[in-house]
Amino acid sequence: MNRMRAACELLYRHWADGTQLESLPPALRPSTRAEGYQVQAHLESFTQAPLYGWKIAATSLNGQRHIGVDGPLAGRILAERVIADGGDFVLGSSLMRVAELEFAFRMAVDLPPRAADYTQDEVLVAVATLHPAIELPDSRFAHFETAGLAQLVADNACAHHFVLGPATDADWRALDLAAHPGKAFRGGALAEEGLGADVLGDPRIALTWLANELSRHGMILKAGQVVTTGTCVKPLAIAVGDLIEGDLGALGRVSVRMV
Repeated sequence: MNRMRAACELLYRHWADGTQLESLPPALRPSTRAEGYQVQAHLESFTQAPLYGWKIAATSLNGQRHIGVDGPLAGRILAERVIADGGDFVLGSSLMRVAELEFAFRMAVDLPPRAADYTQDEVLVAVATLHPAIELPDSRFAHFETAGLAQLVADNACAHHFVLGPATDADWRALDLAAHPGKAFRGGALAEEGLGADVLGDPRIALTWLANELSRHGMILKAGQVVTTGTCVKPLAIAVGDLIEGDLGALGRVSVRMV
């Protein structure tokens, strides 16, 4: 565990400083998904606030090919890295410089680890609200495309900053979220559009995957935590001055400005 904490401290220092490294030193490098999560878990010792929630990376085939993985990855959303809807994101030395429009869910009850997988129905019953959201991912690896699965998990699945829109008033449980459209605007102009199906086939499938991924690795998805399920549009390139707006139609809107 000392090795895992040392790896996390190194990654967190680069995150705080806005710098990148080529890879973790061999003595600190995780070799499996499970070891990657053990490294990632130490992030919670660097934050005073309770864990805000979870993100899912690589929920599309294109995203998986881009970073050389064969399935999704889970990462932690730290409360200190959450930006208010309509707020400013300091682009700084961000490496990825992209914004992603996502379906996000806030949980109503805990889903603790257990031997059997959670069904989608069980997970959805545990949801309180649905929100539009924008994720602003980044990596602590200069060449994250070739870092490999274990190091990417250790790197918090490229989590960085996050914007949560208001809870929808719509009856989202009655909607086909796979067929639900999402549109992303840059400076008031339509930049990208997609469907809920671009998120592992359906945002509800992605949420269920996250609940079971945490369960398999002995982690709890807690009441009050937010899960953002992966981008439903092609990631938007961002630059200083851009106003990025996400529109999930009847499910609401969310925005953030690059400064």
